[in-house]
Amino acid sequence: MRRPRARCWAGLAALAAALAFAGPAPVHASKAPPRARPRVLVASFSGIITPVAAEYMRSAVDKAASGGFDAVVIEIDTPGGLDLPMREIVKDILGSERPVIVFVSPAGARAASAGVFITMAAHVAAMAPGTNIGAAHPVALGKTDDDAPGFLKPKGKDKGQEKEKGESVMEAKLSHDAGAYLQAIATRRGRNAALALEMVKKSTSVISAQAVRQNIVDLEAASIEDLLERVDGRKLADFPAALRTAGAEVERLPMTARQRLLAAVCDPNVAMLLMSLGGAGILIELYNPGLILPGVVGAVSLVLAFYSFQTLSASYAGVLLIMLGLLFLLLELKITSYGLLALSGAASVLFGAMMLFKDPTGGVAVSSAALAGSLGTILAIFLVLLYISKKALCRKVEIGLEDVKGEVGVARSALRPQGAVFWHGEIWKAVSVEGDIPEGAEVVVEAAEGLTLKVRRKSAA
Repeated sequence: MRRPRARCWAGLAALAAALAFAGPAPVHASKAPPRARPRVLVASFSGIITPVAAEYMRSAVDKAASGGFDAVVIEIDTPGGLDLPMREIVKDILGSERPVIVFVSPAGARAASAGVFITMAAHVAAMAPGTNIGAAHPVALGKTDDDAPGFLKPKGKDKGQEKEKGESVMEAKLSHDAGAYLQAIATRRGRNAALALEMVKKSTSVISAQAVRQNIVDLEAASIEDLLERVDGRKLADFPAALRTAGAEVERLPMTARQRLLAAVCDPNVAMLLMSLGGAGILIELYNPGLILPGVVGAVSLVLAFYSFQTLSASYAGVLLIMLGLLFLLLELKITSYGLLALSGAASVLFGAMMLFKDPTGGVAVSSAALAGSLGTILAIFLVLLYISKKALCRKVEIGLEDVKGEVGVARSALRPQGAVFWHGEIWKAVSVEGDIPEGAEVVVEAAEGLTLKVRRKSAA
């Protein structure tokens, strides 16, 4: 009875020994789940930093988070732009749930003014060879103490004490604020805060190789592909895992049709052209009412121009001067001023356009070519209208009221005995000299007294 039990224990012991010597079953590497290919979203922007640019870059950051991308690359080329949209972009980058790489590209591109803040806010900042970064000094858009009347200026202070290196008080405030802001960004990203402050205070600008050596950006890269290979495996302070970008699947995010349209409209040169086109359309419509198309095109162009000026924080004085100039040109067609109103209008438009934007170093300015083209277009249209007006005024009268007898018209309304008659393309007051005349009947003009015609019904042939 004990032998079966002994054999059972012996069999179990042998099985345990065999399992112990055999060890765990080998796990083949081919059975492990394959590692997914990294995905990177690329958003390319070239132009002035405006609310449209902020909207586009925010959409890129949001899509990278919601779409499960490993990183988002913002390829940028900008001369700068407006302060508020720039700060919105910086806040979106600093609060991004995915690593943001700002790449100043292609060769010949720049990250100036507002572009400096955006680039330095990135988790990884890179530049293509042949690019530059810097010149972040802000320019005041409002009035300073020097613009105030004499009784509003501070008393008893030397002018040199009120300025720092030739800056006005307002510009100094803006400079200090922008410098502190850029220093805070640089410190958070571990970049050269001292040189960042110098870019604001002294408008310093450096090329890509210098920016890498002086720790303004992290690296140089020849292309997007080269950039993704070089940043792969980089540890970032805001994320627990290292960057995975080598061999990544790149998806580009284009601007929507609406964003492209608004970005085009928000160009200062385009805004000036729209203003000129709007003024020309209104001039033509007021000169010859009823054409409709010039008036419609002019009104739409003016609305788009005003939207652009508002978006770009244009000077109200500049806009008002342009409108005043257009009014002077219109009055020249109605009032004989021997060219004085025309010259005043041209000068007003010119000075208004020059005053529209006060930040040429930030990219928000009207180019001289666009200004000359706009002013030339307005003057050309004005001269054509003036020529037509003078020609019409000097044209010899072909017919007078004393020669109207026997002319044929049509009764526009029933004459009992008074009514209206359509004659020579115009509607005239008329009086029947022989009984009532029904509407639509042909009439013959007998005479004219002032602006009233005396008519009779045309007899049947």
